[in-house]
Amino acid sequence: MSLIADTLLQYLPGKRKHTPSGWISFNAPCCDDKRQRGGFIINGGDAVSYHCFNCGFKCSWQPGRHISQKMNKFMRDLNMPDDMINQLRLEALRLDDNNTTEIRSIIPKFDIRALPLDSKPIIKLLDSPPEKLLPILEYMVSRKIFPNDYNFYWTPKIGFSNRLIIPFIYKGEVVGWTARAINDAKPKYLSEQQPGYVFNLDQQQDSREFVICCEGPFDALSINGCAILGAEIKDSQNWLLKQLGKEIILVPDKDHEGPRTVEQAIEFGWSVAMPDWPAGIKDVNDAVMKIGRLATLYLIISAKESNSLKIQLRAKKWFKENDE
Repeated sequence: MSLIADTLLQYLPGKRKHTPSGWISFNAPCCDDKRQRGGFIINGGDAVSYHCFNCGFKCSWQPGRHISQKMNKFMRDLNMPDDMINQLRLEALRLDDNNTTEIRSIIPKFDIRALPLDSKPIIKLLDSPPEKLLPILEYMVSRKIFPNDYNFYWTPKIGFSNRLIIPFIYKGEVVGWTARAINDAKPKYLSEQQPGYVFNLDQQQDSREFVICCEGPFDALSINGCAILGAEIKDSQNWLLKQLGKEIILVPDKDHEGPRTVEQAIEFGWSVAMPDWPAGIKDVNDAVMKIGRLATLYLIISAKESNSLKIQLRAKKWFKENDE
């Protein structure tokens, strides 16, 4: 029997029955089933299938295939620990000899990268700031972001003198950067970003029980959280965050891409917070600018939810408010 089939078998509900055709029946964990309408079967000693005859949810796995998002959800419904799920996902890739590249993509490695030419730490320029740096500092204050919040950089070079440089740090090394224009210059961001990177991950190695994950770097810096640097959560980002051993709380941007990010968070087993922001607030940095850091954190923690159905119901209402 495969490790995946054997592990799933161990996590099935204790109250179960076996049918002559080989199915194992139990109360389906994917819905409010009380009539043992969840069915699980092992095919050929290795492959597995699950079918809920109450709500219709289905998933399966066989050697040579990845563990799908549906199978991933089924494992979480069985209350399988995150580290065990990650182990089984890697095992599924290992069973396919052609998947060594994909295994590397789930466990990312980042190369050291150089910052833009002549970049200098802003904190070291404050005693006698160059005139061209002053608008950068004013912009930071307007966003409630301050020089001692992070190791920000700036360079007077053409194309960058009107930009705030935010290094991407991983294990103490610079592995990329983004340079945000403080005016209407296009593009808004110039970036050197490696796939799978999670912004501000190094700062999460403390005793907190949770890590708050946002979309953008300013959101993350506003509350000392993390950022996925976009609206899509990559497998490797999920893996990196899960290694922290903390509850992950997504705070999506309140925009048209937010629902997709929320669905991915549900699939990965994250909690989601969609706070009752005051009118006009679209993201975490907006909230900190308008109501302050402590109030923002309070609303996030008060709104966090881990039940997938409750998250989906809340999302329908929350994003609809944005459209009205």
